[in-house]
Amino acid sequence: MKILDKYLLKTFLFTFTTVFVILFFIFILQTVWLFISELAGKDLDLLLVVKFLLFSMPRIIPLVLPLSVLLASIMTFGNLAENYEFAAMKSSGISLQRAMRVLIVFIFVLSIVAFWFANNVIPYAEYKFVNFRKNIAQAKPAMAIAEGQFNDVGFYNIKVNKKSGENGNHLTGVTIHEKPNNMGENKTVIKSKTGELISSEKSSILQLVLNDGYYYQDVTPKKYEDRAKLPFIKGKFKKQIINIDLAELNKVDDSKESIAGTNAMLNVNELRYTLDSLNKNLDNEIISFSENINQRVGIRKIYSGPEKKLKKKQLSNDLMSMYSNKDKVDILKMAGSNVTNNIYSIETTQKDLKDKQRDINKHLSAFYEKFVIAFACFLMFFIGAPLGAIIRKGGLGLPIVFAVLIFITFHFINTFGKRLSQEGGMTPFMGSWMSSFILLPLAVLLTYRATNDNGLINFDAITTPISQLFQKISERFSPAQKQQ
Repeated sequence: MKILDKYLLKTFLFTFTTVFVILFFIFILQTVWLFISELAGKDLDLLLVVKFLLFSMPRIIPLVLPLSVLLASIMTFGNLAENYEFAAMKSSGISLQRAMRVLIVFIFVLSIVAFWFANNVIPYAEYKFVNFRKNIAQAKPAMAIAEGQFNDVGFYNIKVNKKSGENGNHLTGVTIHEKPNNMGENKTVIKSKTGELISSEKSSILQLVLNDGYYYQDVTPKKYEDRAKLPFIKGKFKKQIINIDLAELNKVDDSKESIAGTNAMLNVNELRYTLDSLNKNLDNEIISFSENINQRVGIRKIYSGPEKKLKKKQLSNDLMSMYSNKDKVDILKMAGSNVTNNIYSIETTQKDLKDKQRDINKHLSAFYEKFVIAFACFLMFFIGAPLGAIIRKGGLGLPIVFAVLIFITFHFINTFGKRLSQEGGMTPFMGSWMSSFILLPLAVLLTYRATNDNGLINFDAITTPISQLFQKISERFSPAQKQQ
């Protein structure tokens, strides 16, 4: 039996390693394509590109690892079934469960490693990745400006004809369009023969020093008829310094979700501590706002009991009749203003509370995902191994089709559940584990059918009742029965 276990483990490890390397390379190319705008045309040296890829690699593991386990399981057990090696094992009294035993131990160890990787390596790499992207322009600010094209840098559009120097800090032929505060065309254009970028790792301000230049500034006259003359101001300078905030220079487009939030940089213990603080802050804000709004609308706590009873005051049915018409108008205006302010305050606070609850849900999803990746390895193995034994096909044909379909289903449900839980459509626990709960019955069914030597689908159970029904109908309406 040790020889058989070694053979199965060696076969599975070879297939798993090959599939993992291929898929990892494919996802790395996808990552490069995702961040191609930050890498291309920025004069980055090889070391910075390698660091960029190294920091982005760990985030790929949660996608590559389950898919590799699934595909390797289907290919390994499919090859064994296709070459009648399973038939030889079964004739020797070795069941499918016994053949899977050594691989189950390996998947268990792999799941522990996956959890450790997701809890320690990925948060550290995510932290380094985010800070690397934020600080790369501070270390080499010239990389944010490509030659021969306009570059969006903070509040300016900058174009340079040529960059020189060790870090490309010396600029030649600088053209700057200053963005207007409101919507409209550029009002200020600055041109200079040379320029220099000066930055410091201790400062968040990037200085652009311009030499021997001039500027044009459009002037909008107060009189409308004078605007057709297109007046402008022209000035000349020997030296001018423009300060650029590096926070604007390193601003990331969150709509593309190319960068994760801080929840991805925390391990399990840090997430628990953060969640406890976030929940306490949310509860305190709800209590504080409720007390504040109650005081603003005039609601007071009413105590009633045997020792203290409320005294009813007889009030007129028409309170407004006690005031003059002018006072009535003032009272109604004041009441309307109070209602409008209270509604605005409630809506604003409600939006803030939803944002804080969404942040809590994101942290909860990040907490559960560290366990989901470990369970996904088990799940994909118990789907792939029985499926390979049933379809009896190895290689890269049919197994890839089944693996891609199953993994796309798993990934789609996982993404859908995570998004829905973040918006409050379901609990973060259900959103993170929904894909596993949905595919778990499939794993149980495939394992049961493979253990009992049944096919993927028992077509007899579907076709037999239908054929019997047609047979009864044909016998009932046969010509012999019509004559009787």
